[in-house]
Amino acid sequence: MIITRRAFTTMLSLTGLAALAGLSPLWFITEAMAQSAADVAKPVSLPDMALGPKDAAVTITEYASMTCPHCAAFNEQVFPKIRSEYIDTGKVRYIFREFPLDIKAAAGSMLSRCIANGDAAKYFAVTDMLFRQQNDWVVKNTTETLTRIGKQAGLTQQQVETCLKDQALLDKIAADQKYASEVLKVDSTPTFFINGEKIKGETSFEEFAKKINPLLKS
Repeated sequence: MIITRRAFTTMLSLTGLAALAGLSPLWFITEAMAQSAADVAKPVSLPDMALGPKDAAVTITEYASMTCPHCAAFNEQVFPKIRSEYIDTGKVRYIFREFPLDIKAAAGSMLSRCIANGDAAKYFAVTDMLFRQQNDWVVKNTTETLTRIGKQAGLTQQQVETCLKDQALLDKIAADQKYASEVLKVDSTPTFFINGEKIKGETSFEEFAKKINPLLKS
């Protein structure tokens, strides 16, 4: 599925996010196959937002959409356990990458990037806030709620509006999504890679532990 500019503009008029009308096409490809750790490790257009040491024995890469309820559930129920057990103890490096499935998700990802301004800890904090308030900004007035969240994080009204009109940022998100679709065969969210091994869908902490622990011992 390719979202064309015309279809995209139509959707924007319904969501109140007309500032994003220039989004490059987002690509969705439905073949799934394992990819090499080197393919996954390569950041394409945007710098990776990551927690944990670069030389950690295990790297987990998550592809998520900010409007995905399964991603929000994982963020609330599973990720805090992974962070406490593996990331904060220096055993795992955790990378979060945007894979927006719709226009509102793209807007949420853009806001996270703008607020964080390259600060990974701040990026994860804002992303957590967006997931936890998902029902508010996805179901209700998206623009107003994202503006409120942006202001809570220290942006002005003008800075939020500028962020959501940032065509260069939007193009980079789209390019990275295209790479994930075509090269890594990501076709749904959340999708995880543990040292290159793909895991699709909402996954329990216990399932992650079964994958991670043997890699820490090897």
